Amino acid sequence: MASARDLKEVSSANSSLLTDLPSGPLCAYRKNASFNWKEMALFIDGEEIIQFKKQIFSAFENDPLFARLPGEELSLEKYRELTFLRCKKLFEYEFLRIEDVVDAPLKVMVMIACLGMYDWSLAAKYLLNTQVFKTSIETTGSERHTEFIKQDENMEIFGCFALTEISHGSNTKNIRTTARYDPQTQEFILHSPDFEAAKFWIGNMGKNATHALVYAQLYTPDGQCHGLHAFVVQVRDPKTLLPMPGVLVGDIGRKLGQNGLDNGFAMFHNVRIPRANLLNRTGDITADGRYTSAFKDLKQRLGASLGALSSGRVMITAMSVANLKLAISIAIRFSATRRQFGPTDDEEIPVLEYQMQFSLMEAQFSFQQWRLLPYLAAAYALDHFSRTLFLNFIEFHVGLLLKDKSPQQSISVKDNTVCCRLCSLLIVNSFSTRLNLGVNYMPCLLQANRCPLGSHNKELKNAEKLVEDMAIWPSHVSMNRLGDLRNDNDPNCTYEGDNNVLLQQTSNYLLSWINAKHQGQYLKFIALSLKKDKGPITSPLRSVDFLEGSDQILRQKFATSNVQECMDSSVPLRAYKWLVCYLLRESLQKLRDQEQSGCTDFEAKNNSQVYYCRSLAIAFIEHTVLQRYHDYVHDSSTPASLQMVLKHLCSLYGLWSLNKHMAVLYQGGYVSGEKPARLVQDAILELCSKLKREAVSLVDVIAPPDFILNSPIGRADGELYKNLWSSVLQGNKVLERPSWWPEFCTNKPVVGRLRSRM
Repeated sequence: MASARDLKEVSSANSSLLTDLPSGPLCAYRKNASFNWKEMALFIDGEEIIQFKKQIFSAFENDPLFARLPGEELSLEKYRELTFLRCKKLFEYEFLRIEDVVDAPLKVMVMIACLGMYDWSLAAKYLLNTQVFKTSIETTGSERHTEFIKQDENMEIFGCFALTEISHGSNTKNIRTTARYDPQTQEFILHSPDFEAAKFWIGNMGKNATHALVYAQLYTPDGQCHGLHAFVVQVRDPKTLLPMPGVLVGDIGRKLGQNGLDNGFAMFHNVRIPRANLLNRTGDITADGRYTSAFKDLKQRLGASLGALSSGRVMITAMSVANLKLAISIAIRFSATRRQFGPTDDEEIPVLEYQMQFSLMEAQFSFQQWRLLPYLAAAYALDHFSRTLFLNFIEFHVGLLLKDKSPQQSISVKDNTVCCRLCSLLIVNSFSTRLNLGVNYMPCLLQANRCPLGSHNKELKNAEKLVEDMAIWPSHVSMNRLGDLRNDNDPNCTYEGDNNVLLQQTSNYLLSWINAKHQGQYLKFIALSLKKDKGPITSPLRSVDFLEGSDQILRQKFATSNVQECMDSSVPLRAYKWLVCYLLRESLQKLRDQEQSGCTDFEAKNNSQVYYCRSLAIAFIEHTVLQRYHDYVHDSSTPASLQMVLKHLCSLYGLWSLNKHMAVLYQGGYVSGEKPARLVQDAILELCSKLKREAVSLVDVIAPPDFILNSPIGRADGELYKNLWSSVLQGNKVLERPSWWPEFCTNKPVVGRLRSRM
């Protein structure tokens, strides 16, 4: 984030740093904006990040290997080949050197987002090898694994992350691949007991991974299992890409999205690997077969072993936000230029001007403020959250590497290893589910984008039939990219753990604090499994500190009396604090009731997720995002010229998110009567109306160049119909007759020839 002084110093250089946008139909909205989009971009990103993005985007646009081919449908084999060649080219560009990462660690996240905005298959392929595979070796291995890192950096080998099996994904503890140590040869013997234990869904494994980070149950010669550990396993010969002896490796085939990434499977039949291939940060084995580990508790050891997932989960946040930016950019630019109907027969206005659907026969043109602008607000709020979360992660990770002994670091380590189960860092423990928050918005946004985009459809008798039969042409055309974004985003919902499983981590973490505060009297199984000392509720990032005053918070009521007051982001922020405290109390009571009714620990937890623990985790996530963004936009360093629009975005995000919980707010007594709900609704609509004129410029800040956005209906010039028509005509064989034309022109069917005569 740039300071006010930085903004003034570089204002004269804006024209070279950020090129002017082309003139066209969108200019009317841009002129009406209350702020300068270049100033906003500089404030959010800073000059260095803007230049870094420009470097990547320009390289892609000027390199023939990355050329866009309108209307071309690549075969699966060709797409995989092209993705690999582009990935190979990234090694040559070397956008990020180690010294760059040290000076500006945020560039790692920015680069992945830039790659993904171009093509998520490319981003995933590169990320899995250079970040997940290599970084996992760096963080969970030791000096003896340095050669693997060097080989990966030079692409002498190519890596993948092999955790998931056909029959086990989220339940990592029960992974069935085994690694038995043979002291006579000082080797581990990897084995897949049956096809259900095959490593599956593994990105990069399908075609060209030569090495895999394989998670397996480690057995010592005495037959004792020491839990899940990671091993570097060669699966293919780097010189021929043929499988190694004993390894059955292949491709799982076409997927809904990201088909440039070769997801694959692998089975191991008594494959021997050197003892040194065990990543030994969490546990090691001596030459004679004795197991040693600094983690005596199996749960702590499992969490440490799976620490590699932490960086991936942080990246998923950025990936989801990048998709959100792409989709909302296309949607708003389209809605600002698509004109349908108006106050008179001779005047048509942009569909962005409409608050909601206006009549049944016109409902197909219902691309409006209420359905889109909250997602624009979410894009800004979540972008800030993902950036700060990444920097938190880096700070804590550096502390681990430097063996920081500060109180904050010590608390983080303690909380993480006991509570998180699947993550080795408290950063991800506290935020384990927030990381996928952007994912939760994407399916809703993409559907919201598709439905209002309109169609030249027949008149229908009722709205329900209209929605069912509507042919949504702009989004349905593949070249406009919304369909690809939806399909490419789907995996984000399950990468590194299903969202609903991660939600349980967050709720368990919150429950452990309240249980500790009351000396474990509520839930015995929580007290035993998530040990915390009695004391004030606090965490290194202060995200749970407000729970210390939960009793006082629960006595509060909604006190806003008019729409203007309701449009302050402090209103939804106070409501969220009450909501989290209320759901925490209700979840505790639900679990206690289950426990007292004779349910097992497993049954009690399972029966308390829907409406209780799951809702608690989501509310806590949304509160944290809102709290961070509220603090950010109200900070004194925010330029006065940007404060108003940023505050409106913050308020809209907060109220829109809170509105989904209105039933619980009434149920718990925080609000009563008709007025509070009406005030929140009216405030949302008023904020949408205020942000309508800002929307195009806000999109200009977050949208990538047209070449990267790759959507005719979302280009910066706003020439909607010219761009769409031009793209259609550039398609392959669009004006040619079909190859099967004789089947229609000469070979006519004999009607009824095949009808049954019985």
